[in-house]
Amino acid sequence: MSRPRDLEGYGPTPPDITWPNGARLALNFVLNVEEGAEYSIADGDGVSEAALIEVRASRVPRGDRDLAAESMYEYGSRVGFWRLHALFRDRGLPLTIFASAQALERTPRIAAAIRATDWDICAHGWRWVEHYHLDPATEAEHIARAHASISATLGRAPRGFYCRYSASSATRGLLVRHGGFDYDSDAYNDDLPYWTMVDGADGPVAHLVVPYSMVTNDAKFLAGDVFSARAYAGFLIDSVDMLLAESPRWPRMMSVGLHARIIGHPGRLAGLVRFLDHVQGRDDIWICPRAAIADHWRAEVPPP
Repeated sequence: MSRPRDLEGYGPTPPDITWPNGARLALNFVLNVEEGAEYSIADGDGVSEAALIEVRASRVPRGDRDLAAESMYEYGSRVGFWRLHALFRDRGLPLTIFASAQALERTPRIAAAIRATDWDICAHGWRWVEHYHLDPATEAEHIARAHASISATLGRAPRGFYCRYSASSATRGLLVRHGGFDYDSDAYNDDLPYWTMVDGADGPVAHLVVPYSMVTNDAKFLAGDVFSARAYAGFLIDSVDMLLAESPRWPRMMSVGLHARIIGHPGRLAGLVRFLDHVQGRDDIWICPRAAIADHWRAEVPPP
């Protein structure tokens, strides 16, 4: 296996580090910018996108163009992004962009708005497609195109990489061989970053993983796990409060994944606002960019 499993991790003795300013919980908000990079008939995929839309499954025959699904995605780039842009800018909060390169290419005003901020960038593929369907040569091309396109569009390079849902068994090695990424987030297996050994071009290389989460993710609205803004806010508040209760013993990290076409609807955004009211301005929480977590971990827990 090119990516062996690790079922033990840190166990009961994770590194006892402190986040900046004495905080014991690092909280990172991620906005996935995918709209325009998803599967579509126009891009030659042979199907319209059917994931993360407002109905359980597309009602249009597979292979036909689903204009309703396209329209649901367009809400994110036309309206939802600007609600989130205003919310985080008005509150002065950092944000990490999981950027699909083609989405930024096709939404120049969104790209310009991101370029004008100091939000950090994590590549989310050249297109929003599953890397586990790609052969290694094609995947390497997608990784290189994502890095080059995002760097050109935003004027700064992406620091990390995150696949759609799951990496392939080759992804991590291809990222190391590319050499342009400081970390990846293609893991859901921990509440802290960790180092893993990856086969690079010249032998094993220590590579940093900053895990992501599907649990504290607004996709829960479309999965039916939560429906109301109050339920969403309550779940996030319970999550952060539980992590803070553990934090005297173990430092912790929490990722909140957002999508403009999901949380950008007003009845859902109200839940995010409630959560921000709960966490903003607290001394025990470091609200931070994802790249800052990687930098701090690298300084506090150097690679083996």
